[in-house]
Amino acid sequence: MNHPSVDQTGDAAFARRVRSAVAWRWGTQVLAQLITWTSTILVVRLLEPTDYGLFAMSQVVVTALAFLNGQSFATSLVQTHHIDERRIGQVFGLMLLLNGALAVTQFLFAPYAAAYFREPLVADMLRIQAAIFLTIPFAAIPQELLSRRIEFRSQGLVNLGCAVVGATTALVLAWFDYGVWALVYAPIAMFATRAIGLTVAARLLVKPVFDFRGAGDLLTFGGALTACQLLWIVQSQSDVVIAGRVFETHDLGLYTEALFLTLIVTGRFLPPINEVAFAAYSELHKAGKPLAPYFLRTLRTVLLVTAPIYIGLALTAEPAILLLFGEKWAEMAPIVAGLALAMPLFALQIVCSPATNAMGQPRIYLASNGIGAVIFPLLFLAGIAAGPMGLVQAWWIGAPLLLLATLALTLPKVHLPATRLAGELLPIVLACGAMAAAVWAVGHAVASWSPFAQLLALVPAGIFSYLGALWIGRRDYLLDSWAMLRHRELAPDAG
Repeated sequence: MNHPSVDQTGDAAFARRVRSAVAWRWGTQVLAQLITWTSTILVVRLLEPTDYGLFAMSQVVVTALAFLNGQSFATSLVQTHHIDERRIGQVFGLMLLLNGALAVTQFLFAPYAAAYFREPLVADMLRIQAAIFLTIPFAAIPQELLSRRIEFRSQGLVNLGCAVVGATTALVLAWFDYGVWALVYAPIAMFATRAIGLTVAARLLVKPVFDFRGAGDLLTFGGALTACQLLWIVQSQSDVVIAGRVFETHDLGLYTEALFLTLIVTGRFLPPINEVAFAAYSELHKAGKPLAPYFLRTLRTVLLVTAPIYIGLALTAEPAILLLFGEKWAEMAPIVAGLALAMPLFALQIVCSPATNAMGQPRIYLASNGIGAVIFPLLFLAGIAAGPMGLVQAWWIGAPLLLLATLALTLPKVHLPATRLAGELLPIVLACGAMAAAVWAVGHAVASWSPFAQLLALVPAGIFSYLGALWIGRRDYLLDSWAMLRHRELAPDAG
């Protein structure tokens, strides 16, 4: 279980390990998402918005219960200084108890959830989805132990395999007219594949230990992260809980699928970055190294990538939706465009927590999520009367407020001045402004073209204007990113 410290290997060797981890974890995630989205586009064209509305209702319950699945206790194995077979067994035993109880709870609670949403089919869906909890302990423990060693190659390959299994399952069932059940069974197949794959990859067969004496530090840290997850669920699921009783399933399906589309980057590509960052920050903190230079580079890189993607999506939503999903999803375009505007700020907020968690201060994450758990439900309640666009407007207010609150809590802990961060991010904001102006101008010129032809004109205009603006203003950002992709030696920004 020992791993080389930063002092033993040196900063250069540590940087190589982190770059390799990011390359494998994020690279395989990109491939996995290409597979998933190829399938998703085909499945969306086969299914109806109502199917996605029903699935969103069941997912609220699954997600609400998932905060107790014990993943946070497994994560504590990464941050703690000492682990052995007994401590691993204790976490495994705890996760078996928690997830078994969650599976039973969801099975029994299913009729009440269906009654709340006034959709009887939701009960049957939830009973089947309860099987997901039974797979979680067998995936969480090997995943966190591999993360502790900053070994993400095997994790990436397993995730790639899961994507193939899930995509195939969803597409086959949708093709044979199973409707919403294509959405239900695909995640189950993925969770089962992930549990088997990670157990094999980690070469780990742990005997569960149900005597929890001596595990106080793991339980304390994991308990704090569990509380954080509860608050995160309140924040992230309150829109569907509130809208589920007010919207028609058609409108709910439009909103939830639009949210799913806009969360692709934040929900799919940033968690792998956070996994590597948490492991890297933990090792740096144990070695007494400053986190600020690496934290600054992480935020800068995240905005460098996410901002142009989301601003571009906001500007091209209508032709993109028509081309990819078809006319029956055309009403989703303004929802996607509106949500995309809030997502760069949301992305920055998401990548803040690994730093303070790695320092053994999950209370910062807890406070941030607590603020979000208050702000977002109140905003969703205020906006619900305006329909899906009312929820979008709630995102416009909530995302910047939550980011500001999170940075106010985080920056002093990592010893990073707010002015330094703002100075690093401003060139990216200006480049996005130049890109938006270029795409808007081209968009007016090609408004009468077909969706495919519009995208052929708009996408290159956005890419070249963004890269051109950065090349003129801060070409070192581009050269730095290119060097990372080529695995060249890089030192962190001066703290």
